[in-house]
Parts: sequence; structure tokens; C-alpha cells
Amino acid sequence: MDKRIRDFFIATGREIKDGETTDIYFIRTVEILKKMGKLDTEVAMEITSGKLPFGWTWGILSGTLEAIRLLEGMDADLYLMDEGTLFKPVDELGRRMPIGYLIGKYGEFAIYETPLLGLLCQSSGISTYAAHLRYMAWDKTLLSFGARRMHPAITPMIDYAAYIGGFDGVSSVLSAKKLGLEPQGTMPHALIIIIGDQVEAWKAFDKYIDKKVKRIALIDTFYDEKIEALMAADALGDNLFGVRIDTPKSRRGNIGDIIREIRWELDLRGYKHVKILVSGGVNHENIMEMIEAGADGFGIGTSVSNAPTLDLALDIVEKEGSPIAKRGKIAGRKQVYRCPKCYRYLIKPYSEKKVKCDKCGAEMEALIKKVVEKGEIAIEIPSIEDTRNYVLQQLEKIRELGWGG
Repeated sequence: MDKRIRDFFIATGREIKDGETTDIYFIRTVEILKKMGKLDTEVAMEITSGKLPFGWTWGILSGTLEAIRLLEGMDADLYLMDEGTLFKPVDELGRRMPIGYLIGKYGEFAIYETPLLGLLCQSSGISTYAAHLRYMAWDKTLLSFGARRMHPAITPMIDYAAYIGGFDGVSSVLSAKKLGLEPQGTMPHALIIIIGDQVEAWKAFDKYIDKKVKRIALIDTFYDEKIEALMAADALGDNLFGVRIDTPKSRRGNIGDIIREIRWELDLRGYKHVKILVSGGVNHENIMEMIEAGADGFGIGTSVSNAPTLDLALDIVEKEGSPIAKRGKIAGRKQVYRCPKCYRYLIKPYSEKKVKCDKCGAEMEALIKKVVEKGEIAIEIPSIEDTRNYVLQQLEKIRELGWGG
């Protein structure tokens, strides 16, 4: 019996660039078209989104930088909206909106459809979920705790998408390093259980951990959350930044009432400075209940790291310069325009260069840009902070407009 552990089940960057993660039917398609002399057929392929998860009306596009990396060096042109762009699946007239195009000889990029969509679909799903949480928890702390819920190889991608989607920080050491951040977190139950006494554990954390790290006490290990919150406040005093509730579902009861009790008892005893953070089971359906109860921040894992992927598709809309599309798709290249004032979206033929908003009269902005030209990167790559700020600016705009989900 072979007892050797083989390598991790992950693709290397080289294998992805070589097209080895593609679906077999694209390789067979290339084989057929090559034998028929049609491999160099010029096409324009349009990237579009289907319905968004949970009935949401807007999403956040991400993964475009990895898509650019994938197509770099290929004899093809790639057009995409900017990383972090807030988009809608359809325009104001109900027409499906593109978020980008791939243009060139079909044989040049046929085998890259699978990885291209994969890079965009999962990252955009996470950034979209993160942005909806940020929209709801506008002034609250949001930390990505999802590293333990997904394959470790994609932890940096998950945390990147959550961060640019509006989260404030991440717990994974490697993710934080790649994002240029300090990793954030509190303490595990293991620390308290091994030491054997929660007060001793909180004091040990305060004694041994760098003072720049916020003192946040985990308060649900042995006793009632309210009692442990007061114990932590008495033990650490002004050093205590906050308390974290991570109570198992079987012991939670009404989480809103638990938060209200903790807040009341802390305030009553002069600990108004102590923040209340919640982790475990936080999602887009229950976060408002906890915010209304008085929660100041959240450590969110599964719901973000396991966010539904966006259903993006890649379809031919032009062949040899002529409009053509399968049933259910609109033929021809298009541009997406967005009004900077009222965020009205319209699609127009790509040749139409100036469009006025039919609602407020403002000149609309074209969102789709050439990012790769004949294999060469054609844009300045934005910084991670610039991308996150772009997302937050758009979220602020739709909050002003009262969009909701």
C-alpha cells in the first residue's frame, strides 16, 4: 500500500497559464477547428452576469487583475470594467449588460474560458457579499475570519476580495502580508481552556502581547456572556478595547438580547468605552438584528468565504466583424454607460461614444476599458487601497440614492 501523501490538490500558476485547468470540451473544440482550418476565426466574446444571489440588484466586480495576468502574453485584446466597479446585471431597459469582452482569434484563447470565468466568478461573489455587508453595517468594524473555512491555497484571494469589498481587516497572516495590513484577531477558546481560567488568560494576553494589539476578550468560554464581560472589564480596565461573543448556536438563544444585556451592564458600571464584537454565524440576513442591538463590529467567516459565486458567462457576439449570438443573447459589441449623478445604467452600441442620461441630462461615463492589447497590459494597475476606496465611494453614492440591495 502506498502511504505517501501526494501534493496538495491545487493548480500552480504555470498550470493555469498553460490552460491545464480548462474543460476538456474546449480542447476538443480546438482540435476540430484546427482540422477544419477555422481556428483563426476572429470573434468578440462578451462577459455578462446572470441573476445575482439573494435577489440583489447590484454586484462588485473583482478578479479582473488576475484575469489580466491570465491573458497577458496572448495575442488578444481584453476589455473590462475597472476592478471594484459596482455593476448591475441589466440596464434600465432590462437588457443584459456586459462587464467585458475578449477579442481576437478564437484559437488563441479558447482554452482560457474556464479559468477566466473562474477568476472572475468567485472573487466577484465574495466582493459582492462583502460590499452588501458593508452597505448594511456602514460604520461598524468588519473583519474577515474566513481562512479556516476554505482551501488554504485561496485564502489570499478570499481576503483580498473581502477587503476591497469594504471589510476593515483580515485575520490570516499571509493575506495581511499581501494586502499590506497588520493581521487582526482576538484569541481562541483554546488559550482560555489550556490556561484554565478566563481572567488569567485575559491578563496573560495583556501582559505578553504587543501593546499595539487591541485587547479584545473572548467572553463565552465558561460562564454567561454578561458575567464574563464584566469580569473582563474589571480585570483589564482601561486596557480592554472590547469583548467578543462567539457563543455556539445551541447556547445563543436571542443573540440580540444577549448584546443588549452586555451593553447595559457595561455602561451601568462605567465601561462605556468597551466595544462589543460578534463572531460565528454572522451573515447578511442577521447582521442588522445585531447592529440594532448594539454590536460594534463583527468577525465574519463562512458567509463571506463561502459567498455564492456570480453566474458569469462568456459568449460570442461577433464573428469576423459581424454581429451574431446564440438565442437569449444580444449580438454585437456594446458599451455600458453609467450616469455619475443618478447611477442610471444604459447599454449602447460600442460605436456610440457620447451618451446623455435620459433622466438627469448628465453626460454618462463609459465603464468598459481596454486592459490588455495584443497581450500587453494597457492600464496602470491600481493599488489595493485605491480599489477599496473606489468601492466605498460607490457604496456611499448608492446609500445616498437609497438603493438598498
